[in-house]
Amino acid sequence: MQAYLVGGAVRDELLGLEVKDRDWVVVGATPKEMLANGFKQVGADFPVFLHPRTREEYALARTERKQGRGYHGFTVYSAPDVTLEQDLRRRDLTINAIAKTEDGDLVDPFHGRDDIKARKLRHVSEAFSEDPLRILRTARFAARFRPLGFTVSEQTMALMQDMVDTGEVDHLVPERVWQEFQRALHEKAPEAFFDVLHDCGALPVLVPEITPSEVFPLAMKALRCVDKQTNSATEARLAALLSPLDESVALERAKALKAPNDCQNLARLVTAFRPQIRSIDPQQPDAATLLDLLDQADLWRRPERFLQLLSVLECALSEESRTITLLRTASRVATGVDPKALLAKGFKGKELGSEIRNERLKRICDAVAPTDH
Repeated sequence: MQAYLVGGAVRDELLGLEVKDRDWVVVGATPKEMLANGFKQVGADFPVFLHPRTREEYALARTERKQGRGYHGFTVYSAPDVTLEQDLRRRDLTINAIAKTEDGDLVDPFHGRDDIKARKLRHVSEAFSEDPLRILRTARFAARFRPLGFTVSEQTMALMQDMVDTGEVDHLVPERVWQEFQRALHEKAPEAFFDVLHDCGALPVLVPEITPSEVFPLAMKALRCVDKQTNSATEARLAALLSPLDESVALERAKALKAPNDCQNLARLVTAFRPQIRSIDPQQPDAATLLDLLDQADLWRRPERFLQLLSVLECALSEESRTITLLRTASRVATGVDPKALLAKGFKGKELGSEIRNERLKRICDAVAPTDH
């Protein structure tokens, strides 16, 4: 029974990056032996165990064989006779198929170290083509490692294009696609994820609306901009990606991606606001129009989401920065109206609502009125 450190931990160590998760593969053992040694089994589909002390994951060496379409269609074989090389062969990319012995020696049958030096993302074997999820994973690694100079090898890109042509991508489950999208949106260079999907032909299958040549650069520009903002949330990143689209189209795509409601709502607001922002004259802004936008955004109940909306609009409509600044100013002065103070003055019911609106309108009017020079 031998244990080897595998996958991301070995790769990141070789790249000089912080190692976050350590996964192990065990060769020559049975589930019974693992349990006898104090390990706790957690894997349902195949034997995975938690170390009794470190709680790190130890998986028994296994092979996978394609049985059907999509990424579900696999049968798994795990037994003491499965070798380390057989286990490594089933992995996606060579940089993820390096193992390290407990003594510190590297086992690298597929030349992952060479690809780390050459900054190449390369498939381990032709078995790569059996799992369409690997297209998304490869694109995500491109997004993570682009700042280090990594690109997808020509052979792997050609293989992914063949997978798209044979319809493998059509069998991806939306929930699984969203998981990869969400993770990719937070990688070091999220636009690289969509560049790879675009280049291999998977983007027209997964997000056809942003594929056209007049839309894709705008989506990438907005995404890059939002990515530079400190700790921008998933909903802001998705809204930036979909920002060039019409409101109904963006909402339908967000729903089809199975994005959470917060993501859907911000994408809807950004795309609904885009034409309205463009219609405002920044030299002669109409206070009532600005107040209507604040109402539409539900600023009064969702102030944090409104700030997200402004930050995405600043990226998606950089040429309208003056108008967006006016909207920010309007929000600041309008939220200064205190309904409790008006209530204390005797306003109530519909009268109170009208007075709150009038006071907000007056403050916005004063704040955005053109100044004479």
